[in-house]
Parts: sequence; structure tokens; C-alpha cells
Amino acid sequence: MTSSVADLVAPQIPYLRRFARALTGSQDRGDAYVVATLEALVADQRSFRRDLLPRPALYHTFVKVWGAVPINQVPEPVEAGLGGIVDRRIETLTPLPRQAFLLAALEEFPTSEIAEILGTSEDEVRRLVDVAGAEIAEQITAQVLIIEDEPLIALDIEGIVSDLGHDVVGIATTRTEAGDLARRTNPGLVLADIQLADGSSGIDAVNDILQGADMPVIFITAYPERLLTGERAEPTFLITKPFKPEMVKAVISQALFFDVRAGGRPRGAAA
Repeated sequence: MTSSVADLVAPQIPYLRRFARALTGSQDRGDAYVVATLEALVADQRSFRRDLLPRPALYHTFVKVWGAVPINQVPEPVEAGLGGIVDRRIETLTPLPRQAFLLAALEEFPTSEIAEILGTSEDEVRRLVDVAGAEIAEQITAQVLIIEDEPLIALDIEGIVSDLGHDVVGIATTRTEAGDLARRTNPGLVLADIQLADGSSGIDAVNDILQGADMPVIFITAYPERLLTGERAEPTFLITKPFKPEMVKAVISQALFFDVRAGGRPRGAAA
């Protein structure tokens, strides 16, 4: 990879890692696809589209790699670089409408850039996002615990969660409160701020909760680039502050999507 391409790509990697793990539901698998993307750029520097801004150009490369590498991490035979990658629909793990929705809601790309990333038309992008929205409306319902010490942000999250049809079982402001609430309510999803006002850590609070139960967790932070460094274990699902309702909706949807695959309950199913 030339230094110029490396300089363009480097600031975008934390955000690509966030997107990749949201698609795969796993830090390890998501990072594996990011590594494969960077390797593809090393093998074929011409694959980096100079006609696009650096961020959509990097995501475009990622989408090409995603379409060529099965989720079991056994690559299909391809020629070196992107020139030999089969250009097929990226449905190995996550349906295309959901990818378009995440690009719009989580990554906040405009429709025109999503069309370039996915290699389709803007009309098709809008259709895909609408399809994903309909699927989300039919998704599962969950009991949600919120760990957030800022009252206004907590209320915002509570409103978004409730509007999606989920039940908020409580709002904790400290590590101790979070543990107590989790034991009493047995939530199916946790949304946790990373830094709490009393000096305790949302990460520690979640680790406490996961000692006695297994559930998807979404972390909230104003500084994703500080967290997604690849130097230690990191959250699979991440919301950045300030957030928009669509971003929260997208991440909750994806977290519960993988929980359903692991045996979660569909909306309306008996507990």
C-alpha cells in the first residue's frame, strides 16, 4: 500500500471496524474482514477508488472483499487483488437491505455514497433501506437495561427503545446499580455508557452482569477511535455520541438480529 493510500485509509479504520463487527456480530470476524480489506489494498492499490472520498472508497473495497470471502473465513479462490474477486451480492451473513440500512443509519453515509459503496443505484438504496425498516418492525422484542448517568441522554435512549417496541426494565447510573437491576430484571439487552459519573466503568458493570447471564450488549461512547484500537478486547456493538435515533435503532436491530440467530425470541413469542 503506498503511503498516500495508507494516509487516506488510516483515520477511517476505527469506523470500518465498527461497521464490520456490526455486520458479523463478532469482533474477531469483523476484524478479520477489515484485515482482508487492507490486504486487498496492498495487493492491488488500483482497487482504491480515487474518484470517491477516502471513507466511501475504503468501504467500497470492504464490500468487494465481503462478497468474496465466506463467513467461515475460508476464502474462495481468487486472483491477487480485487480484479479477480467475484462481484456478487453480499448476502453471506447479513442481507443486503440490512447492510444498506447500517451504512445509512450507523455510518451516516448519504444515499449517493451508499450507492457507490454497494455498486447500485440511489433508487435501489432507498428501496433496500425501506425493506430493512420493514424487517426491523417485525423483529424481536426485548427487555432492555440502560446504564447511563446523564439524565437527558438516558431519557433519549429510553424513548428510542420504547418507540421500537421494547421494554425498558430500568436505568442504572453506576456499576453497583446496574448489577442490582440486572439481577432483579434479567434483561435481554444492555445499553451501557462507558464512562459513568461516579468514576465507575460501564465496561466493568457489563462484565459483572455477564458473569451470571448471556445477552447482547451495546456500548455508548463519544470517542470510538480511542476504544477501537485493536489492542485489547473491544465491544462488538457501539453507538457514538452524539447519536441520532436511527443510529440507535440500527445497532439495536443488529444486536438482536444476532441474538435471534443464537436462540433469542421472536417478537410476540412466549417467554
